[in-house]
Amino acid sequence: MGGKSFTYDSTHRCKDGFSAGELSMSPDLDAFDSRRSTVYARTGVVATSQPLAAQAGIQSLQSGGNAFDAAVATAATLNVVEPMSTGIGGDVFAMYRTADGDVGAMRSCGGAPAAATRETIRDRLNTESPTMPSSGPLAVTVPGTVRGWERLLTDYGQYGFETALEPAITHASEGYPVSEIIADAWTRNADTFIDAIGKETFSVSDGTPSVGDVVRLPHLAETFKSIAQGGADAFYEDSLATQIASAVRDRGGLLESSDLAEFEAEYVDPVSTTYRGATVYELPPNNQGLIALEALNIASKVDAGSYAYDSADRIHYYAESLKRAFHDGHHYITDPEFESIPDLASSSYAANRAESIGPYASDVSVGGPGMPPEDSDTVLLTVADRAGNVVSLINSIFEPFGSGVVVPDTGIVLQNRGASFTLDPSHPNTLEPKKRPFHTLIPGLIQFDSDDWAAFGVMGGYMQPQGHLQVLANLLDYGFDSQAALNAPRWRYCDDGSLAVEERFADGVLGKLARRGHEVTVRPPSAFGGAQFARRRGDVLSGATDPRKDGTAIGF
Repeated sequence: MGGKSFTYDSTHRCKDGFSAGELSMSPDLDAFDSRRSTVYARTGVVATSQPLAAQAGIQSLQSGGNAFDAAVATAATLNVVEPMSTGIGGDVFAMYRTADGDVGAMRSCGGAPAAATRETIRDRLNTESPTMPSSGPLAVTVPGTVRGWERLLTDYGQYGFETALEPAITHASEGYPVSEIIADAWTRNADTFIDAIGKETFSVSDGTPSVGDVVRLPHLAETFKSIAQGGADAFYEDSLATQIASAVRDRGGLLESSDLAEFEAEYVDPVSTTYRGATVYELPPNNQGLIALEALNIASKVDAGSYAYDSADRIHYYAESLKRAFHDGHHYITDPEFESIPDLASSSYAANRAESIGPYASDVSVGGPGMPPEDSDTVLLTVADRAGNVVSLINSIFEPFGSGVVVPDTGIVLQNRGASFTLDPSHPNTLEPKKRPFHTLIPGLIQFDSDDWAAFGVMGGYMQPQGHLQVLANLLDYGFDSQAALNAPRWRYCDDGSLAVEERFADGVLGKLARRGHEVTVRPPSAFGGAQFARRRGDVLSGATDPRKDGTAIGF
């Protein structure tokens, strides 16, 4: 990895405070050799994938904000400290339970530009292929993040943008040291940028940052200052909107200022199911929430949780349940304003799908036309406060560094959600003007009983509903505490039908899965998402964070 050079003094410590040994040693990102415990607190708890961002949320709570204020402060800081994964050029969703007892969901994702037709895209690509470009200006959809943040702060928070964005502005202006997993992802994905503007914006003097390098993002700091002063209108209706639209059009895209000006965040009714006595809430279409609920319902029908935890049976029956839910979701879920969607979360639907599950792997495809890229990046955060607010918020620019389009002089990376469309007119997720794509992001909410609520989620593209199923099963079927539920080894179906696993499963399990007909492959921890968890149980708060990320859970 690239990075600055260091000089050492006579005590063999570098001038930045690291020892020679610390600097020469590359972190083993595949090792699980540390122990984490669930964090307990009374006043507030924040869990997310980067410690500085979690601290921003805690500072918000300590200064008098509530869980919604902390969520936005954390998300904005993540844009600065984990810029390949998230940002104001992307979308945001939230699931929450308020102190007043209301359960709700906020969706803030933009659609395709008004000028984006299948014919126009094909003409510009000079192709008859049904595949949308995975990056570049034609993959850009309208960003929803800033409107979504503002909606939450206005309706539920104690403060506005000026306070919520302060930590992000400070880190972007004064600089922050890059952490381990983020440094690795930054370097691996730096080639996503389509021109020199992106590379120059997100680099240090001699390349991409290494672990411990201090990075400043002055253009992004100025953009956040504009939003802090002018609110979301500064992004969607003023000079920033013109800059964003021009950056896309100048590079061959279709986004107009009017597409931005017309965008609004919205509240939607959550979808839910009951599993082992707990109520699980998810986002409705155009998101993957129905996949998670259908998988839970099928798993209940085949009693997947009755098998020994260290058995191949357990993984097989959960995985076969998920495989069917994946198939259905990827063939039916789309923007509900354009297509009707079956009731995938119903008990009767699950019962029908469960009938085909037997002791061996079935030939059920998990893919389909218009599937988004298998691996993507994102951030998730969870917050709980003393008043009773519990929030799960997820923010993303989709794949690492999104479309690769960076708006000049702003630090804004634009998402590539348009890659989730297909140009096949027969598919429900076909591209149409102003249509929202199939969306991977799904924050989650659990009600264990009347005074016991948790915000949770598992970031990472297709891993999200698969991670939801596994974390919930660990909690509800096997009685794991929250941190143990996140630590446990995971599996995932891939779009080629193979069953990818972490190597930490009990001896003999992988061979037995292969004998059942699963095409088993071993992948590194980074392929299995990053979960976060925050719970309010009576007067006690708790939090947990995924060891596969750089994150932390903090309480006070």
